[in-house]
Amino acid sequence: MGRIGFFLAGVGIAALAAPAFAQDAPPQTPPEGPGLQDIVVTAQRRSERLQDVPVAITAAGAQQLATARVENIANVAAISPSVQFTAGNISTSTANIQIRGLGTTGNSRSFEGAVGVFIDGVYRTRAAAALQNFNDIDNLQILRGPQGTLFGKNTSAGAVLISSTAPELDRVEGKYEIGYGNFDTFLAKGAVNVPLSENAAIRVAGLYSTRDGIYKDVNTGKRLNGDETYAFKGQFLFEPVDTVKIRLIGDYSRGHGACCYATSNLVDGPTQPLVDALTLALGLKTPSTRLKDYEVALNHPGNQVVKDYGGTLLTDIELGGDTLKSVTALRKFSVIQTDVDPDFSGADIFSLDEDFASRFFSQELTYNGKISSLNANYVLGAFYSNEKLSMARATRWGSQGQVYWDTLLSAAGLPPGTVYAAPGTWATEAMGGRSRSYAAFAHFDFKVGDKWNIIAGLRYSIEKKSGFFFNPFYRSEPNDVFRVLGVQPGPAYNASRTDKALSGTFGIQYHPSRDAMIYLTYNRGFKAGGVNMDANAAGLPANNPAEVPGATPLDPTYRPEKVDAVELGAKIEYLDRRARTNVAVFYNHVSDLQVAQFIGLQFAVLNAKSAETYGLEIENLFKINDAVTLGLDGTWLPKAAFGDDPNIDPVLSGHRFRYASKFTGNATVNLDQPITDDLSLTGRVQYQYTGPQLYNTASLVRRSAVSLVNANLGIKSGRGGWQVEAWVQNLFDKIYGTFAFNTPLQTGDENVYLAAPRTFGLTLRGNF
Repeated sequence: MGRIGFFLAGVGIAALAAPAFAQDAPPQTPPEGPGLQDIVVTAQRRSERLQDVPVAITAAGAQQLATARVENIANVAAISPSVQFTAGNISTSTANIQIRGLGTTGNSRSFEGAVGVFIDGVYRTRAAAALQNFNDIDNLQILRGPQGTLFGKNTSAGAVLISSTAPELDRVEGKYEIGYGNFDTFLAKGAVNVPLSENAAIRVAGLYSTRDGIYKDVNTGKRLNGDETYAFKGQFLFEPVDTVKIRLIGDYSRGHGACCYATSNLVDGPTQPLVDALTLALGLKTPSTRLKDYEVALNHPGNQVVKDYGGTLLTDIELGGDTLKSVTALRKFSVIQTDVDPDFSGADIFSLDEDFASRFFSQELTYNGKISSLNANYVLGAFYSNEKLSMARATRWGSQGQVYWDTLLSAAGLPPGTVYAAPGTWATEAMGGRSRSYAAFAHFDFKVGDKWNIIAGLRYSIEKKSGFFFNPFYRSEPNDVFRVLGVQPGPAYNASRTDKALSGTFGIQYHPSRDAMIYLTYNRGFKAGGVNMDANAAGLPANNPAEVPGATPLDPTYRPEKVDAVELGAKIEYLDRRARTNVAVFYNHVSDLQVAQFIGLQFAVLNAKSAETYGLEIENLFKINDAVTLGLDGTWLPKAAFGDDPNIDPVLSGHRFRYASKFTGNATVNLDQPITDDLSLTGRVQYQYTGPQLYNTASLVRRSAVSLVNANLGIKSGRGGWQVEAWVQNLFDKIYGTFAFNTPLQTGDENVYLAAPRTFGLTLRGNF
């Protein structure tokens, strides 16, 4: 079905649904009878019913997230099949979120996501900052499609809004959760709220979790890719008068483990026999080639420490019927990896240490008001942010680096010693950058008569970015292996670019009744360009004046990405509000899509001339009776592909994006059945389907479809004070990959991170 066909299908769905609308119910009539509960969202910077907002949204509260076992951003697909999350060995550069097939994928530390993550109103520049387990979270909202007007910075594919549970002035309360599962998984977290006076309160929360890795080193028996995390959050709420609310949030999290270089071989290239032989020469065993064994052999197990901490000041001032809001934030995020094994094998070819740090400040002001004479709501805002990035890396040849290269080059008739790869540090790298953002925006919602709304908004953004790279040390030997191959050392550089852009939205809404709404919107999304942070961003030794006098470095910058999106949707409640169906048909045209590619022995960032995605989403929720609800959600994505473009790798031109399945869907049954006056039986069974998708567009390696079943069964007190729950994820123990990549220095070889096998456990949670 083509683009026009999908839009006609959307119109048809809306038209067929129209006769079911309760035409005699006025738009503001409160719900009657035992229907589905209203969901309140803040997608337009004010509290509204989800069914009234002209944006495709998935929203879940704390209890729903706990029941679905959405413990962090990584498994959010359990509540929204339109969302895909991937992460590889370096969370600063490979953790990515995609919505409707669009997102930033590729191993570049300079990349910011196309899906903006906002925690308590504060933009997080790296999706990895949301990888830590949720700590005292009240709700999560997923906004699909460009959100350029109100959220602006890097939301060309969508936005994820995460909100902490706020302190309360009128009661002492708390909650707790403790759980244990296989792989020695342990989780304990809790929160307590304490009023200090009539106008002040504090809330304190803590979390500790640990999990053994799913991979086992075949030689040491050590579990790899595990994690141990602890987190703290403190909040202070002060309301000096009825019209002023001040909320201060401070949080800290730290995760560490033997992570994240344990992977499985997906494709064995021509170098694999040599790598295996070198592993055996060290007296080590090679791992099983069966994916289901989760075996690896690494001579450097590695260690990773991730820290994320900062403070947020939220101020709300009521001015008549209007509201002035301020969000001020200061944050630091860092990742340190030591003694890691980037050849992903038992052979001692090379190793590295790497650290990354981001310091981020932001300030946003918004003014929410009404214009009675125009029957309009509006939001005016201004935004500023300043981020500083720094990174250092040291790369070392191992004890077998020389023999590895001698053996490879002997096939070309070159004698041993032609290149130099003796043990020791061959290079240290220093790179960093700065990003400053300035924006002003306005958003208006005009009510026209009883049934129509017109939405319009604009945002003007200025993005200033700079970046640098140099080698504090690089081996001086003229026959250094990468000198001979013409790969390194790349040119030092100090570059900058400024982007200015106008993004915005325009739409119309029609409300046949309180229980139905149809909308048509156009959105322009914008994702700033930048400076590539990589050793070869400015070229190869042939471009390096220090290696070739008179050589000219390449431009390490890349252009901004823009998305033009059209969406036709309908949100309908029927059967006495026991059924809810939300449907959206969408089309996105992307200009200058930012693409990170591993080409040969270097990473490059390119702008693909164009790309397209279009498809259909349906979310259904049915209240079968007072105890049982049924959810049926699906996303069809017929096209998510690069346009034909001779300027990018030929294997990308015209091909589908990776991790963009043509169909994904969830079917979920929830149970909450009273069995006595004080006890209820609770349960949840979910079937998740993800269609075939490309692991790696550059090699066209495809992953087969994946079908998962997850289930919970528990008992809770009738008053909701406590709940005991047994759970299982991946019930039928499916083996599948989540992230694949070309193995460094091993042409034709590909490795893959596998998802967890069957996991199960027991959880106790409650309130007091």
